[in-house]
Amino acid sequence: MTAALDTKKDYLNVVRQLTKELEITAVERDKRGGTAKTERDLIRQSGLLALITSKSLGGYGENWRTVLQLTREIAKVDGSMAHLFGYHFLCLKSVHLYGSPELAAKYEKETVDNNLFWGNAFNPRDENVVVQQVGNQWVVNGKKSFCSGAKDSDRLLISAKNLEKETPFIAVIPTNRRGIVVKDDWDSFGQRQTDSGTVIFQNVLIEKDEVLDFYEQEQKSFFPTIRTHTAQSILTHVLLGVSEGAFDAAKEYTKTTTRPWITSGAETAASDPYNLHHYGELFVQLQAASALADRAAESLQNAWNKERAITEEERGECGITVAAAKVITAKTALEVTSRVFEVMGARATAGKYRFDRFWRNVRTHTLHDPIDYKIRDIGNWVLNEQLPEITPYS
Repeated sequence: MTAALDTKKDYLNVVRQLTKELEITAVERDKRGGTAKTERDLIRQSGLLALITSKSLGGYGENWRTVLQLTREIAKVDGSMAHLFGYHFLCLKSVHLYGSPELAAKYEKETVDNNLFWGNAFNPRDENVVVQQVGNQWVVNGKKSFCSGAKDSDRLLISAKNLEKETPFIAVIPTNRRGIVVKDDWDSFGQRQTDSGTVIFQNVLIEKDEVLDFYEQEQKSFFPTIRTHTAQSILTHVLLGVSEGAFDAAKEYTKTTTRPWITSGAETAASDPYNLHHYGELFVQLQAASALADRAAESLQNAWNKERAITEEERGECGITVAAAKVITAKTALEVTSRVFEVMGARATAGKYRFDRFWRNVRTHTLHDPIDYKIRDIGNWVLNEQLPEITPYS
């Protein structure tokens, strides 16, 4: 791990240096797709994988607000790496939600000591992976989709359908465990390097101390159910960062390359009154999304601070705040990443720039989680005081 990072300023400095390196190859890697091994190693070398682990276990003792802020910074230049960065912490801290305190401490210390990068094979709604108990072990078989960051990871958070229980089987295992095949089959037009493809499990053995079943003993606790709020918050900050990156790229291009329209009467594109209008509108939208995203990050952190004492109402109100931030951010991201072409002009569509990658990235994310249902939930809460449906394993 790198030298100790003592303040939020240190974290930001490290991330800004990291983004400078990521930006150099961002366009070429968007064309190529596949696994960003070099870039993932840059994240490993940054020391930031220990960001949210407590100081008593060797980490930096930071919180979700800091993780989300840094995720957003990375997303300004590389939406894929921001996604993997945020999901590392989501998978790692899921042990705290589903496992015993002892297991959570074990895996966090192991992560710090060995600088481990976590990947995702967790989606209980995908029931194509099943588990059977054989003695003191479990055997997992099947195929899991949308496994972001599984390739080149060191640990996998996995879920499987338990044929003997209503609750899903959840475990943590080494990615190189015999019988695990991480497919190189992610071929979306956006988020090209998240490796969100398929993981196949072929008679994969799971040991007793790898199973996270502490949540089954806490039927009255709502704490495990805030994982969905955490995942939504991470993706909100990815979307926000990508749209801010598109805005910054457009500003630079408009000031240096775009020519004023022939009938505008303006000497430069930067003084064209319509360009000024567009930039003003987009800036206001980004400011509004940023304010709600920050508010939602605060709400999420407060929910985590309550841990097992969180009530159903507190959990629901956090969900509404996170959903509101996701709605405005998704709408703003789609608007910004599309409208920037109006202020850059036709030449900005040249393939060498790949400015469309910003739109492709946000469009890919927003399709995975339609905001119509979030707006419905928000409306039902506003009008009928009905809390959102609890989805404990999202």
